[in-house]
Amino acid sequence: MSLEAALRAAVGEAQVLTDGDLSAYEQDWRRRWHGRARAVVRPGSTAEVAAVLRACAAHGTPVVPQGGNTGLVGGSVPDGSGTQVLLSLQRLNRVRGLDEANLTLTAEAGCVLQTLQQAAAARGLLLPLSLAAEGSCTLGGNLATNAGGTQVLRWGNTRELCLGLEVVTAAGEVWDGLSGLRKDNTGYDLRDLFVGSEGTLGVITAATMKLAPQPAAVTTALAACDSLDGCVALLNLARARLGAGLTGFEVMGRFALDLVARHFPALPRPLPGAPWTVLLEQSDVEGEAPARARFEHLLEAALEAGCVHDAVVAESLAQSRALWHLRESIPLAQAEEGLNIKHDISLPVSAIPRFCARTDARLAARWPGVRLVNFGHLGDGNLHYNVQAPPGEDGRRFLAEHEHAVNQVVFDSVADEGGSFSAEHGIGALKRDELAARKHPVALSMMRAIKQALDPQGLLNPGRVL
Repeated sequence: MSLEAALRAAVGEAQVLTDGDLSAYEQDWRRRWHGRARAVVRPGSTAEVAAVLRACAAHGTPVVPQGGNTGLVGGSVPDGSGTQVLLSLQRLNRVRGLDEANLTLTAEAGCVLQTLQQAAAARGLLLPLSLAAEGSCTLGGNLATNAGGTQVLRWGNTRELCLGLEVVTAAGEVWDGLSGLRKDNTGYDLRDLFVGSEGTLGVITAATMKLAPQPAAVTTALAACDSLDGCVALLNLARARLGAGLTGFEVMGRFALDLVARHFPALPRPLPGAPWTVLLEQSDVEGEAPARARFEHLLEAALEAGCVHDAVVAESLAQSRALWHLRESIPLAQAEEGLNIKHDISLPVSAIPRFCARTDARLAARWPGVRLVNFGHLGDGNLHYNVQAPPGEDGRRFLAEHEHAVNQVVFDSVADEGGSFSAEHGIGALKRDELAARKHPVALSMMRAIKQALDPQGLLNPGRVL
């Protein structure tokens, strides 16, 4: 039996696509990575995923798993050879159960994150994972890349929210590890092995996730700072005053917000332009009045300390959403401005002001006029330190000619500060060579041994990570 016949027998003829416009599967959302699939296969159950992988293993055919296709590192689209099967998990979109007493939700990999947030909210609970792409990214992709987002400061990355997994191996076997247990010391932690593996070790088909009670009040504010040192001082003050109630702390450079104003002028901007603007969020169990009072006292103390020179607190849910919309519009504004060199870096929070000062200067000296779109999750040390071409230069050409050199400047500076060149976006194809050059050789050796043990034919997402 041919591979195509085996795939149709596994999932049905209508769910094996080989003709027509397949660009939604073969091109990433940045339109930077383009490929050609031998077939796009859309299984509707774990059993069908297993049958697909068994067929591909029997024919020695590589498989590229794909969720919402919102990744930024070229990790979920096929290459240009036309030999790889694109395994779309979007039809695995069922919520299998929600246990209120255990504070867990079990759902399939193709569930859109926002749908799961709403399912939890309908029961008075919170799934504390929030990303700009939450309206289209899927649970499986979030787990495969160990996604971060805007609430890592309080709740951790996706890994910290996952209690159990269901995974199909490269050989087409199903591991049912959908435990809702907080404690289970029975050997190696296979869950953590697959979370963050980017589809190179197995295909995640379902997961059990932690939930939390919905907060009684959520308060949001913007604060203007003259320096990154001031932003860090504000963070320290907020941690001391709010404790675990501090659930969001986002920093935005002046040029990042200027791009939003240029491309989305209808969006309100409640504070005048400042070198740095911080978006803070507090989640509280005590109710609106005490939460707001605590937030206002924090900002008064910050103004007195001189780390903030202006601030505004949202008066309503609509205003809070508008403040977050400013932050979430930065990637969209960048796309409108043109291609740029993206960086997803992690540093000790204390090192961030020094890193930015040194790296800004190094880049400006080598590429005069270069523009820095610097924003991100200061609360957990993760910056999106993106480099835009100088005014008037073609962004695509600048990226093609200078990306490698810019990366070396940025990544060397990150290494000098003991940081990581990949914080939450993953490795994919984009950063594979950097991983090979910068990861400790013993770590790389162990990673290759794990890959060989779980995928001896090298069929799962080849050319990604390793």
